[in-house]
Amino acid sequence: MLTLIKKIFTWWNQDTFGTRLKTIFFGKFIGKDKLGNKYYENKKGNRWVIYSDEIDASKIPIEWFSWMHHTPNNIENKHELKKYDWQKPHQPNLTGTKNAYHPNKEKNEIKKKYKSWK
Repeated sequence: MLTLIKKIFTWWNQDTFGTRLKTIFFGKFIGKDKLGNKYYENKKGNRWVIYSDEIDASKIPIEWFSWMHHTPNNIENKHELKKYDWQKPHQPNLTGTKNAYHPNKEKNEIKKKYKSWK
């Protein structure tokens, strides 16, 4: 019951009730990425994504990002894009999390060769 209420009134729990209805009646399933996000398109050419867990636009990999914005790529040809050894795997935006980058994370300050005025 609580899950149904969350679906009706909150948009941050994957999708709302209206989005679910739109997907069922008008959406054509296009594909799924490695993170579990599902991509849909309707007959008019509108495209949308249903996220696997929490909604964050930075969780869309680059090949699907270009598909969402109508930029031609290999996804539309149903080919898997070749990943090279030097390419890092896609990561969502980590700002505000424990894994965010901090230049002085370990608290080991660099010794300055000068003293600032007080």
